[in-house]
Amino acid sequence: MPEWSVAEPRTFALDDPVTSLKVRVVNGTVNVVGVAEGPARLEVSEVVGPPLIVTQRGSTLTVSYEDLPWKGFLKWFDRKGRDRSAVVSLAVPAGASVEVGVVGAEAVVSGIRGRTEVRGVTGDTTLVGLAGPVRAETVSGNVEAQSVAGELRYSSVSGDLTVVDGTGTSVRADSVTGDMVIDLDPADRGTDIRLTTVSGEIAIRLPHPTDARVEANTTSGAVSSAFDDLRVDGQWGSKSIKGTLGSGTGTLKATTVSGSIALLRRPESEPESASEPASGKVL
Repeated sequence: MPEWSVAEPRTFALDDPVTSLKVRVVNGTVNVVGVAEGPARLEVSEVVGPPLIVTQRGSTLTVSYEDLPWKGFLKWFDRKGRDRSAVVSLAVPAGASVEVGVVGAEAVVSGIRGRTEVRGVTGDTTLVGLAGPVRAETVSGNVEAQSVAGELRYSSVSGDLTVVDGTGTSVRADSVTGDMVIDLDPADRGTDIRLTTVSGEIAIRLPHPTDARVEANTTSGAVSSAFDDLRVDGQWGSKSIKGTLGSGTGTLKATTVSGSIALLRRPESEPESASEPASGKVL
């Protein structure tokens, strides 16, 4: 089993096949990109503190520290982490599965067709052009997903979730205080969207036409809808948006206690910014 201790900048070209990648870094940056052909490549351009341990067991490549396990990763708040950081870039086959764990580090994962799982304590994560299933868990880091086609699962305490030009049909997310902005244009008009937050704001933009049974509820926030087929109810206290869009083959459920909920409609021509206001019924 090849193993390397990396205490200074170094580049690796890995001739053995890589079908699974596992990376855990404290502070700094992790960049992972999927490539169509060629061997996996690893570049460690900066290491501060203890060395990174690089191992390849079979077709699994691991880049981490000796004292940073994947299990219980989100509870890792060791003070020694303040004295370490690393900048790591990897190119792996696009079909590989990827696990990335970051404490205080930024992570970017792009072009992966296999399963992607990201866990972060702090530090933002960007996911671009992922075709396989995606799972993201954070404590306070934000997650931005661009052009993600696979099903997306997200869980956070206070991080925000932003989905831009999503082509997948399934998004399930929950948070305590984080906001959620979901912009979808799935190839299949049916959707499965289920969002839950306590005090975060929720904004969802869907194509028109779309097919979904809609049920959105807030206890004390405001609601608005750009779809005439949906009913906005509630004058004081609890408010809701309910109804059926198209044939109703999909599902859209959104729940928040004190946050607001907005359902926006994608124009049929050129897409507009998800942050632009939409006209419609407001309560």
